[in-house]
Amino acid sequence: MTVPMRARSRDEAHRTATPLELFFDLCFVVAIAQAGRQLVHFLAEGHPGHGITGYLMVFFAIWWAWVNFSWFASAYDTDDALFRVVTLVQISGVLILAAGVPRAFADSDFGVAWFGYLVMRLALVSQWLRAAHGSRGAERRTALRYALGVTVCQAGWLALLFVPASAAPWVFVVMGVLEMSVPAFAEREGRTAWHPHHIAERYGLFLIIVLGETISAATVAVQSALDEHDELGTLLPIAGGGLLLVFAAYWIYFAVPIHLHLRSNTQAFLWGYGHYLVYGSAAAIGAGIEIAVEESTGRAHLSLWAASACVTVPAALFMFTVWLIHSRHQKRGVAQQLVLPVSSVLVLACTFAGELAVLAAGLVASVTVAVGAVLTARQGMALEA
Repeated sequence: MTVPMRARSRDEAHRTATPLELFFDLCFVVAIAQAGRQLVHFLAEGHPGHGITGYLMVFFAIWWAWVNFSWFASAYDTDDALFRVVTLVQISGVLILAAGVPRAFADSDFGVAWFGYLVMRLALVSQWLRAAHGSRGAERRTALRYALGVTVCQAGWLALLFVPASAAPWVFVVMGVLEMSVPAFAEREGRTAWHPHHIAERYGLFLIIVLGETISAATVAVQSALDEHDELGTLLPIAGGGLLLVFAAYWIYFAVPIHLHLRSNTQAFLWGYGHYLVYGSAAAIGAGIEIAVEESTGRAHLSLWAASACVTVPAALFMFTVWLIHSRHQKRGVAQQLVLPVSSVLVLACTFAGELAVLAAGLVASVTVAVGAVLTARQGMALEA
């Protein structure tokens, strides 16, 4: 049954993610896995510039489509038949986009990926138009501005189909800035009714799925290497260090509650936009572990130092970005504030630890968690005293 689309209350109690949202996230990770697989291929073949640029571009498209749906649903999820059908259309779009990822990487052929993005974006425009139909005044104008902004940006992405491959990154930069300007343009008269606790939960759940994909990709890489080379002694430090990095990433991110920080659009949007680096680096850790495995078995055309950097650089970026946009808002005192920035530098230094680089990075991340937990416990005891 279809009901009028009305904004949900920002103070709604027990506002949690729905099964449809979780299904939506799971399907998006299919596209992230494709991007990670292509990143591994190009880095392992010794083409880091092409691989990293392609990864950043494709990941932006995937991430931004997810962001747009998540914030819209936080404000307007009616959970009726029409909302569910349109959401399933958006899921179909991301699967089409995922199918086009290899072409986008290999040949800068964005045709299939662009069409998948078009399907997602037109579905989102229809949702905003429905929200506008059910509202009045400033709320209606905000919904219409969103619909207009998304439509104009989608038309702008057409340039990818006609410009030379060398110009594609510049198109992405320009269009990315325009895309991220749409919320500021649309909500200049008033913000939509997104729910702080719901948004915080949605972002956290998506990170869990991304980390799960990272573990899956790394496990498959280790398994394949064992089947082909049976070099358990070489692979164990990589597998163990990678697992410690993923466990630490989970612990570090969820060590602090963030929903109380999301009080305004400025705070929430900066926090939300920063997750491009959080999610991108988390997914890249898995790709890096795969590359480290391939290098250890002689299948990668890059040095040991470069293979190690494929793990340590995204791991350090994850730590620093989580501190910058997420954790520092809840930290108290110089010691707590310095834990993650210092640890990110130490993880980078592990790049030069040779064959034990991944294990060393994992151990540093584990010590980071332990130090953070001790400092938090001490603060709690001090407050009780």
